[in-house]
Amino acid sequence: MQKFRRLLMPVIFLLAALLVTGCGGGDDKSAGVTKSTSKSANFTDTYKADDTWLIQWYLCGTDLETGSGAASADLQELLEVKLPANVKFLIQTGGTNQWQNNVVSSSAVERFIYTSDGLQRLDTLQDADMGDVNTLADFVRYGKDNYTADHRVFVFWDHGGGSAVGICLDERTGHMLSLNDVRNAFTAAYEPNAENPPFELIGFDACLMATYDTVNTLDGLTRYVTASEEVEPGIGWNYTGWVSALAENPAMGGAKLGQVICDTYMEACESYWVEDTATLSVIDLAKLPYLRNAYESFGLEALRAAHKNPKNFFAKFGRGAVQAENYGGNTRKTGYTNMVDIVDLAKGNKSILPNTSDKLIGAVEDAVIYKVNGEYRNRGGGLSSFYSYSGDEETLVAYLNQDAAPIPQKILYYYLIYGEIPSDVVPLLDGDSLVTPAPTTPPPQRQEIFQISQLEDFEVQLDKDGNAFVQLNQDQMDLLSSIHCQLVYMSVEDDIILYLGSDSDINADWDSGRFTDNFRGVWPMLDGHPVYVEITEENDGYNLYSIPIKLNGVECNLQVAYVYAEEKYYILGARKGLDSHGMSSRELLKLRAGDEITTLHYGMTISGEDSDFTQVEVDTFTIGENPEIKDESLGDGNYGYCFEFVSPTAEESALSNFILFTINNGEITTDVSVQ
Repeated sequence: MQKFRRLLMPVIFLLAALLVTGCGGGDDKSAGVTKSTSKSANFTDTYKADDTWLIQWYLCGTDLETGSGAASADLQELLEVKLPANVKFLIQTGGTNQWQNNVVSSSAVERFIYTSDGLQRLDTLQDADMGDVNTLADFVRYGKDNYTADHRVFVFWDHGGGSAVGICLDERTGHMLSLNDVRNAFTAAYEPNAENPPFELIGFDACLMATYDTVNTLDGLTRYVTASEEVEPGIGWNYTGWVSALAENPAMGGAKLGQVICDTYMEACESYWVEDTATLSVIDLAKLPYLRNAYESFGLEALRAAHKNPKNFFAKFGRGAVQAENYGGNTRKTGYTNMVDIVDLAKGNKSILPNTSDKLIGAVEDAVIYKVNGEYRNRGGGLSSFYSYSGDEETLVAYLNQDAAPIPQKILYYYLIYGEIPSDVVPLLDGDSLVTPAPTTPPPQRQEIFQISQLEDFEVQLDKDGNAFVQLNQDQMDLLSSIHCQLVYMSVEDDIILYLGSDSDINADWDSGRFTDNFRGVWPMLDGHPVYVEITEENDGYNLYSIPIKLNGVECNLQVAYVYAEEKYYILGARKGLDSHGMSSRELLKLRAGDEITTLHYGMTISGEDSDFTQVEVDTFTIGENPEIKDESLGDGNYGYCFEFVSPTAEESALSNFILFTINNGEITTDVSVQ
């Protein structure tokens, strides 16, 4: 609530001035047309039709199974496929409080084999933690020791949280597998071999796992990786689709199999109208050495530039990250996954990293041999990386401890968060690579690079046309990765201060340092009801927003896109925020006629003893067939507005002096003197 508390005192001053001066009081996306795009490929058969396949499926049901039976649904999809004699599925189940079928036990870890003869239970084991490295290692080893196969596939099923968080949250224990755990489990059974890896494909039917660090973790263990950059919808992979394709053509190789998984996944997403932000990629690990070199070179160039001028570099690099396609939300309200698309990050930072950006872009494009994506995830290259959007130390330490994360990037983000570069690294910056251990723990004392507090209560001026603006110099802009506007509604008569949210709807000129309000007396409204909005992504074609609501009594965040060319909002669906483990909810709920919506804001009374804004329920209403969000008139009244200056470590920001907008009969007057 720190942000809301900092808004409070300026608003109190505005209200005092009001009392003294006597001032008075998009269509649902499912109705539109979406397009999914893919990287074209023509993969020919690699093997023989009578080659044998073993697919190991690590089916950690977690709350996805307890709550909605999602794992049971995918298991049923598999059972709809008639397998040939040379394709087998080895399944391990566990990790959930309650299986929603009458076959799988909720009180034990079980192993099943699915073959041309049907589903057979192999063993009921002593209950084990699916989020423990030893449980995974035992299953990997069991497949190796008990089943011969020409080609092996391994599929993880569960939540995923990206590079720093990991995968497979056991609902009962709260434990999950880190990337280090994943590698240790596989190497306990197999010797890594880049030329002849033990697995043809390792896939992640989970959120946020198409990361560089995931791929690097699996070096020497698999030929291909298939995973998603973005949060997956609850339906996940289409098991009937891709397993049927393999059953019909066991001669296909991992590249073709990955393509089929992607295509059938997107077809299923489209059939359920959840394709707008879906992503899935196939990465060829034969290209990993070049990709590793390019990514580490990019990090080393960034580290050199940061060492020369940390404030200027991190501010510009942070702007590139803010404007790049990123995944899972990355806002205070939704939580931070800290995952950004590598290609989009490199494209946005070519001007400050001219020597390595194009090489990195080319390396990703070479390694990602196939990908699919919805129209609101259309700028990504198919592979993401860690970027510390949150500035959170705990998340950074988790990333620093991942063996597969590159040393230059570890030190770069250590420098960003802690304000210092390890002394033993500085002499190595002129070399071609960093051969030094990266720090894995915080320094004794954190140094602040960005003294953002100096912009608190920054002066707001009026131009000749009556528009409010702030004028920043270069040193001040070097403190910032983005500038947003904040808006509150104030009514003495109604005894309320209502916080309406944040947006990037300002006229920003980063060359001159001038930032001007674009307040037009309108705000996003859902079927005529004002909503609290928080911007989650801003780019040239569209913005993405998160709107907190209660949907049929359950608190979640409405995901909304605003398309500039159409000047229109599209409702993508509703999703819960990150849980306490950093895992994203996979369930994207589409709004339906008859749903009850309660808008959630942050507010306080004027007359009471409130010391901070608190979440309040404002309007409750039932939606019809075509709910829509659009900018509508706020109506007559008094509105407080300020510019929010956000540092590259997003946990820190400052607010300008407040502006008072008074709307009377549709006319807006602006007062910047009420401080």
